[in-house]
Amino acid sequence: MATSFTLSLKGRALRYLAAREHSRLELERKLRPHETEEGELTRVLDELQAKGFINEQRVAESVVYRRAGRLGTARIRQELQSKGLDASTVQAALAPLRANEAERAREVWQKKFSAPASDAAGRAKQMRFLAARGFSGEVIRRVVAGADDEWGSD
Repeated sequence: MATSFTLSLKGRALRYLAAREHSRLELERKLRPHETEEGELTRVLDELQAKGFINEQRVAESVVYRRAGRLGTARIRQELQSKGLDASTVQAALAPLRANEAERAREVWQKKFSAPASDAAGRAKQMRFLAARGFSGEVIRRVVAGADDEWGSD
């Protein structure tokens, strides 16, 4: 015997939050199509936020933890902002990343390229790769130029 079961907004929100941290804006976007009466979604999100289920700081820490090994500070900033986090939360989450961005960029570069490029076109490709991942121009130049120095070419 099959029964029709629909999740309440709160149930849906808790299911999303059980999978990973979500910001209020993310939950609002995902749950808006399921709202049946005006103001219901706001009440549910207010309740979850008051109980600590929605926490911007945890969202920011989660994104940084998951993405810092593959992305630069600029891309992570963009992702945090797209989640609707306030500027102070974003700045606080990014502060520790700036100190080791060159190291993270070098690791990402080494995973993709086993050796420095032998020509300008190859170096440009490597620089575009790092830029697409959100590393700063200064860091990219240091990593690609440092790879040449490290390998003793040019």
